[in-house]
Amino acid sequence: MNAIKILWVDDEIELLKPHLLFLEKKNYDVSTCNNGAEAIEKVDDNNYDVIFLDENMPGLSGIETLTQIKAKLPNLPVIMITKSEEEYIMEEAIGSKIADYLIKPVNPNQILLSLKKNLDHSRLVSEKTTSTYQQEFRKISLDLAMVNTYEEWIELYKKLVHWEIELESIADAGMVEILESQKEEANSQFFKFIQKNYENWFDEDEDKPLLCHKLFKQIVAPQISKDQGTLLIVIDNLRLDQLRVLEPIINEYYKKEEELSFFSILPTATQYARNAIFSGLTPLQMSKQHPEYWKNDTDEGGKNLFENEFLIAQLKRLNLNIKHEYFKITTLQKGKNLAENFASVKDNDLTVIVYNFVDMLSHSRTEMEMIKELASDDKAYRSLTLSWFKNSPLLEMIQKAQELGLKLIITTDHGTINTKKPSKIVGEKTISANLRYKTGRSLSYNDKDVYAVKKPEDIQLPSIHMTSSFVFAKEDYFFAYPNNYNHYVKYYKNTYQHGGVSLEEMIIPCVIMQPK
Repeated sequence: MNAIKILWVDDEIELLKPHLLFLEKKNYDVSTCNNGAEAIEKVDDNNYDVIFLDENMPGLSGIETLTQIKAKLPNLPVIMITKSEEEYIMEEAIGSKIADYLIKPVNPNQILLSLKKNLDHSRLVSEKTTSTYQQEFRKISLDLAMVNTYEEWIELYKKLVHWEIELESIADAGMVEILESQKEEANSQFFKFIQKNYENWFDEDEDKPLLCHKLFKQIVAPQISKDQGTLLIVIDNLRLDQLRVLEPIINEYYKKEEELSFFSILPTATQYARNAIFSGLTPLQMSKQHPEYWKNDTDEGGKNLFENEFLIAQLKRLNLNIKHEYFKITTLQKGKNLAENFASVKDNDLTVIVYNFVDMLSHSRTEMEMIKELASDDKAYRSLTLSWFKNSPLLEMIQKAQELGLKLIITTDHGTINTKKPSKIVGEKTISANLRYKTGRSLSYNDKDVYAVKKPEDIQLPSIHMTSSFVFAKEDYFFAYPNNYNHYVKYYKNTYQHGGVSLEEMIIPCVIMQPK
């Protein structure tokens, strides 16, 4: 392996001989010069790995030299060394994207630490992450064998998401594969847990998790105040891991006050779960109390056209006499228009924004080859979500909400899972279209692959027909019809779907934040 090449620039370089000898003994290749102009020439002619740069030099100053070096090689690490502790110099250096900032007199170990931080960072983090996960692996495996309550499932899922994001930045593919196998085992056990317990969650006397039809009443409503406006953002189809990668950007404007996890109802699909959030009712209750708004799977027309009407009815039931506005963003232009006019919401007690982008992205994977390639796995899917968010009108709205002093609540209605295993299903022509759940009459399916509910009312779902039943795909399965089976499987395999039973779809986040 080639020695790491260092350029040290200091007008008193001869006084640094002990430091240079120390680095050479550590097998670093160190070149020197005593002014900024010569440093720039050397950078042009040599391929350095890192530069130590004195801030206070005659002629070109350290900051001026830094600016010219960064213009040529923006990714070359530059470590600024200075006698001054003045804040404006630090700010100027940091603003110019230095790799580190050391105050004279520096000792050799400070130099070594800075080098390792900047040049060996990835390797050291990778090694530490791998060893820590190896220690944690056994604990997760033991937890999987013992987990028996919804609270324990929430904590286990959070732990798996944490390690999934930690391990994605390391080069050890073996560790990632081990985690993937743990996730598969977790979803297999979680499916059995849901099969056994889900029906009981609609019993008023049963110990049960917060389900999405209770979210507004129990979590959102208590946050609404006449003293401070509240912005509720429901990002359709957002998983916990996706929220985790968005949080560092949101944290620039907001600080987290509380985070909770709740469960999406089944089917984990927008018309059921999101309507439940805004109505405060189960699908069965919606169909009975608001037949003018509720639509079953086989009915004509959009299934989520009356979310604001559902919300108005819930506010009335809760005796919340507030000023509110509801916006649904389904296109980039709608998002831009709202962002431009965001100041208009400042007098609202509650502003609700439903943002559909993540849902459109996940479904578009099945239609667009380019998106399929960009979001080929969970790591890429998170990356694509982050890239969208950084450049989205939604981020602009969050920035403006902070300026207006609004409280911020971010949540979703369900998650999504990358489907990999087909399961054959047969039914009448009126069978519902979703790939992760089916409802209709005379359904024929593999019992091992589904959670089957013969009486939909047992889990608070309306029946399309007297003999209709529901089946929900487990883990990462998706339904395929026997007709043209191979084509169908090839088309939908490795696409993101929702509606069924998995940790990713059912355990979903809600964060409450205050402006910084």
